Amino acid sequence: MRENVTSDILRKGLRILGVAVRAEPRLFTAAVISSGLYAAMTVGSAWVLGRVTQDVVLPAFRDGHTTAGVLALGSVAIVGVAALKALGIAGRRLYAGMMQYNLQATYRRAVTRQYLRLPLAWHHHHPTGQLLSNANADVEAAWAPIAPLPMATGVVLMLLIAAIEILATDVMVAIVGFLVFPAVAGLNVVYQRRLAPIAARAQQLRADVSEVAHESFDGALVVKTLGREASETERFAGVAGELRDANVAVGRVRGLFDPVLEALPNLGVLAVLLVGSIRMRSGAMSAGDLVHIAYLFTLLAFPIRALGWVLAEVPRSVVGWDRVRGVLDAAGSLPYGETTLDGGGAAHLEVRDVRFAYTGDDVLHDVAFTAEPGRTIAVVGPTGSGKSTLTNLLVRLVDPASGDVLFDGVDVRDVERGGLARTTAVVPQQTYLFDDTVRGNVTLGLDVPDEDVWEALRLAQADGFVSALDGGLSTRVGERGATLSGGQRQRLALARALVRRPRLLVLDDATSSVDPQVEARILNGLRDSEATVVVVAYRKATIEMADEVVYIEHGRVAGQGPHEQLLDGSEGYRNLVTAYERDENEEAVA
Repeated sequence: MRENVTSDILRKGLRILGVAVRAEPRLFTAAVISSGLYAAMTVGSAWVLGRVTQDVVLPAFRDGHTTAGVLALGSVAIVGVAALKALGIAGRRLYAGMMQYNLQATYRRAVTRQYLRLPLAWHHHHPTGQLLSNANADVEAAWAPIAPLPMATGVVLMLLIAAIEILATDVMVAIVGFLVFPAVAGLNVVYQRRLAPIAARAQQLRADVSEVAHESFDGALVVKTLGREASETERFAGVAGELRDANVAVGRVRGLFDPVLEALPNLGVLAVLLVGSIRMRSGAMSAGDLVHIAYLFTLLAFPIRALGWVLAEVPRSVVGWDRVRGVLDAAGSLPYGETTLDGGGAAHLEVRDVRFAYTGDDVLHDVAFTAEPGRTIAVVGPTGSGKSTLTNLLVRLVDPASGDVLFDGVDVRDVERGGLARTTAVVPQQTYLFDDTVRGNVTLGLDVPDEDVWEALRLAQADGFVSALDGGLSTRVGERGATLSGGQRQRLALARALVRRPRLLVLDDATSSVDPQVEARILNGLRDSEATVVVVAYRKATIEMADEVVYIEHGRVAGQGPHEQLLDGSEGYRNLVTAYERDENEEAVA
């Protein structure tokens, strides 16, 4: 069973390396040529050393003198080979590094683009920590073998040249020395079988640690306010301890096999020196030939180890690649049409018999209503009735299982990519601000003049507090808007939507942290924004300002019409919108 797993990992690893070579053929070729130059000069240095020993050193000892020309020639030969060898090392490392980093950058961008293409429903099933790990640690692991790959490919040339030279110099010594190769190859096979499963587990645990860390940091407020620091520390320590144990296990295997792999070629060198000395005494070979062969055998350990470095990274690479491909091959991307939304002014919105489910039972059942241009529609319902899901459908963050959402009579599924984003805006329940300036958080890269930014802030009733800030629009708001209150953050998020001049504006309880009087001024101001407004509302005062109310209960439209009409005709609606008033009256009587 272990043999099958190991061979499967090796096959996958070779396919991944093939993908890399096809993706960056020029850089790979340049790196391999540089590695080949290094390999040839490394073997050439053995030949030069043998010749200098035979033609310069030994005659100098034998004759008791030498000439400056002979010494200069020997020095030039040694330095020239060393310079070419250094050039090969520099080129190999430069081009291999460029190849590896290019692949990492390419696949990070590909993963990120896929995140943007995938619908919100897919993201609901994948934690943020895992997504970060896919785009960072997993991409790095997938291309970890690339750095040593050109070196391993080039040193194969070294292995062939060295073997040919050894055989051409003395066959008997070559046969004795080559006995080390089966031993090293067999040991490498055992090494990979032992290393592959534990290396793969270590890579998986790296992702687990990233997930737990991100979740803990993202939920810092909850952890702090509920006093869960100790339990979160223990949870992180648990997965970190597992990763430590897995890395220690990898280190143990490497610590066991690496010294043996290093020792075997040296034992081969000793055998070559022993047999070579005997052959030299019998006159079958010269001292220069023995030095040449002995030095070549010291070099042969390097090609074998270089191949081992690539194989050692393959298990991590396979795990990382599988996780990256899991994102790139994910289904569920939203298809787009070619229709352009060229109209101006407030949008006409129609929802026809929409049904939607995350998993299992439907969240929305046959929901249908119409929003005329320029009107404000309040969506009201108890918690869990599907209001937020409906807002996601209106701006096409998800698609319905059945039914249609029409924008100016056009099915949103037929609109070109980016068409809805240019004409709609949504302000969600949870406000997110970046660690940027007020201007940066409102524009988000949109090229608009400050006059338009201030106009959006005015409509959102945010111009007053922004003007009071020391830096005005240039004031940094801190991570997640930490320097602002909840109501201020919500008003900046609303201004972010308004500065885009949307034809359809969807507010999902987007003013819950705002004072009721300020909220009233915001909603009144939106009537001048030339947008159709759909607002998820809870406050009675907010609901009363809407032109029409859609009451949703258990995922269905249980009532639709003006506020007063629903108060008279729907008991569930009446109980919901007057619940707060009843609580206040009961407290006053008590």
